[in-house]
Amino acid sequence: MTVFDELQKRGLLAQLTDEEEIKELINNGKATFYIGFDPTADSLHVGHFMALCLMKRLQMAGNKPIALIGGGTAMIGDPSGRTDMRSMMTKETIEHNCECFKKQMSRFIDFSDGKALMVNNADWLMDLNYIEFIRDIGAHFSVNRMLSAECYKQRMEKGLSFLEFNYMIMQSYDFLSLYERYGCNMQFGGDDQWSNMLGGTELIRRKLGKDAYAMTITLLLNSEGKKMGKTQKGAVWLDPNKTSPFEFYQYWRNVADADVLKCLRMLTFLPLEQIEEMDKWEGSELNKAKEILAFELTKLVHGEEEAAKAQESAKALFSGGNAADMPTSQLEEADFIDGKIDILAVLVKSGLTASRSEARRAVEQGGVVVSDEKVTDIKASFDMAAFEGDGIVVRRGKKNFRKVVMK
Repeated sequence: MTVFDELQKRGLLAQLTDEEEIKELINNGKATFYIGFDPTADSLHVGHFMALCLMKRLQMAGNKPIALIGGGTAMIGDPSGRTDMRSMMTKETIEHNCECFKKQMSRFIDFSDGKALMVNNADWLMDLNYIEFIRDIGAHFSVNRMLSAECYKQRMEKGLSFLEFNYMIMQSYDFLSLYERYGCNMQFGGDDQWSNMLGGTELIRRKLGKDAYAMTITLLLNSEGKKMGKTQKGAVWLDPNKTSPFEFYQYWRNVADADVLKCLRMLTFLPLEQIEEMDKWEGSELNKAKEILAFELTKLVHGEEEAAKAQESAKALFSGGNAADMPTSQLEEADFIDGKIDILAVLVKSGLTASRSEARRAVEQGGVVVSDEKVTDIKASFDMAAFEGDGIVVRRGKKNFRKVVMK
């Protein structure tokens, strides 16, 4: 099976240009490709997994990845998939976020000896001369064609700023700059980036002539991949200080049955033959597939030791034991009244609910379990001694757990 064939079988490719040329480059390790990352936070999240795993997979086949940090374009903000304008970020915030990205990407991509590059588009965007740029680059873009792009059409009714209107031209200029500086001949991006990516390919060919070699590929289900990074309580981060290895493991352990095989194909490096065998599994066997998925992805992000600890903790939790590596919340003496604390306060103090009213609903709906016993009385209370030592495990629903101890 060729590298290109495997990408297709794993469900990673959607639209592309110049298919035969792309196959030739990828299969023979001749592609120098880039994927862009918008530094709007100080950590990557699981919505970036597809791109990171693709970069790793292609690098293993001899191709050269370029991780493009959008330090310049982040000053504008991509209008794709949005109904309003992004908040403006300071240069200092963007630089900090870029540094955080570098550390996390190094777990996936080998940057040693020029095997991969990490560059920031602020290097060529921040010092542009506006008149020269518009004359040299803007002449290659049709306003009518730009307005027909989906990323702009959906914003026209609510208002599209001229600032955001420049985003496609800026992203297209990124590809041209990478092509000229580093010989980058291919770009990957999400399905919501197709118009912007085509703009880059066309810019190179128009400006440099028909012999210019530039292609585009989009990642199948990338918008779905972004949704993967969201839960009811926010993003699932790759930074262990934001999302602990245990929480990370639990997130993947609790994916929907219908998504397990898809995630295994797209996000892990297990052989396709092994994954296809799991396609026959049913019932309780699907839980085993989820455990494999959770372990493999936690190992990829946090290392094998942390993955093993998270798996042990999860198994201990479900077998009625006490999970040593579970996220922990601490109570203080001031949280107790006459030596007792009620269940609503426990839920709020542990962060499992945002308010007492939300805690009340969780208890009344039968979704709260303390030390393997369901709590249905909103007036239930606990002595301080119950939280000493190893503390107690509190669950809200199937996916949210906390070990609650005395400080």
